[in-house]
Amino acid sequence: MNTKYIDLIDQTYYFPQEEFRLGENGLEFHGIDLMGLVEQYGAPLKFTYLPKISENIKLAKKWFKKGIEKNDYKGSYNYCYCTKSSHFKHVLNEALKNDIHIETSSAFDIDIVESLKKTGKVTDKTYVICNGFKRERYIENIARLINNGHENCIPIIDNYEEIELLSDSIKNHFNVGIRIASEEEPKFEFYTSRLGIGYKNIIPFYEEQIKNNERVDLKMLHFFINTGIRDTAYYWNELVKCLKVYVRLKKICPSLDSLNIGGGFPIKNSLHFEYDYQYMIDEILNQINITCAEAEVPVPHIFTEFGSFTVGESGGAIYEILYQKQQNDREKWNMINSSFITTLPDTWAISKRFIMLAINRWNDEYERVLLGGLTCDSDDYYNSEQNMAAIYLPKFRKEKPLYIGFFNTGAYQESIGGFGGLQHCLVPSPKHILIDRDKNNNITTKLFSEQQTSEQLLNILGYEH
Repeated sequence: MNTKYIDLIDQTYYFPQEEFRLGENGLEFHGIDLMGLVEQYGAPLKFTYLPKISENIKLAKKWFKKGIEKNDYKGSYNYCYCTKSSHFKHVLNEALKNDIHIETSSAFDIDIVESLKKTGKVTDKTYVICNGFKRERYIENIARLINNGHENCIPIIDNYEEIELLSDSIKNHFNVGIRIASEEEPKFEFYTSRLGIGYKNIIPFYEEQIKNNERVDLKMLHFFINTGIRDTAYYWNELVKCLKVYVRLKKICPSLDSLNIGGGFPIKNSLHFEYDYQYMIDEILNQINITCAEAEVPVPHIFTEFGSFTVGESGGAIYEILYQKQQNDREKWNMINSSFITTLPDTWAISKRFIMLAINRWNDEYERVLLGGLTCDSDDYYNSEQNMAAIYLPKFRKEKPLYIGFFNTGAYQESIGGFGGLQHCLVPSPKHILIDRDKNNNITTKLFSEQQTSEQLLNILGYEH
């Protein structure tokens, strides 16, 4: 009988895959010996494989280049990185190697931009697209950036007061964009996004606040779909509505020349994952071409804001199974040596599923289990895969340590989990490893942060030492 874990994976998926294969020491991820990583640094640990960031940026640029050529598209393409996905310096440094631009969402993002400008990673040619609801500090920071000569900073207007607030702080002429308040997918609890200005109100807003304002030019229309760029009737319907607004605006606003199709590409969340990126890009460009040709207006330059797509597939987490609890006749709980709530918060907050595989013991028999975290919270668990209603792992043996990995976790988890801060039940944040390749393409590793200590947590809580 095929009862080994390796048999289960072979029967369930096409395996090996581009980033996953089985080596002599266990599972390898992009050629990284994961058991070797555990032996060197211990577990739990989180890691970032930096070359994957550049790889995905280059892929998107290649797909858009092909799409532009295929559709004879007359506009240019600009890749922006959505910084809120991961603000870490090592992430920005890697992404900015690839001639990209930046999208921000709050005041302190501008401080990061200014820091990167000092080191030459960001230049005056870099577009800084400023999204989000703009409070006083955010307005001040945007104004400072523009007043200091960064003309390619484009604040995206989110509400009716922002033009006046920006005008009060910016000394000279500046460009803006307008965000469309798109209609949400039917499954949402509300109908229209809280962000941006409604479809019907954009033309009146332009005519009242921008058209006759000599200090302000409208440069960009910003279109964002919360569920991302997907081949659904909902997405195409919203895109067509956006394009209708764009051509109407373009006819009365000569300065408008860019369309920001915010909302990201999906990333791989299962070994069964399939998505035709090239088809989606081709069809988006085709739809823009058709709409603009019918309206007899030039096509816009295209901007995208890819966050998860940029950094998500670079991240991973490795845990050890500490213990197994048989809670009833059917349920076996494998307890990890960390917490899902604190280290992979999306698993409980939005029931997100990541790729999960055993790191070692692939030739052992497997069993069905549930995975539990260390906190005393009933929601600290992980119980199924994206494509299966269960989790299967090599059988627990106290004398044979078992390690498991979660992959493509690089977006949002550190910031939502409060990296470096308080953790639920004071379960410490695990150590974090940066993985890169040297000039000879050899894998290198570097400790970015140690596991949190009791002293660090007690300092935050105000206890004396």
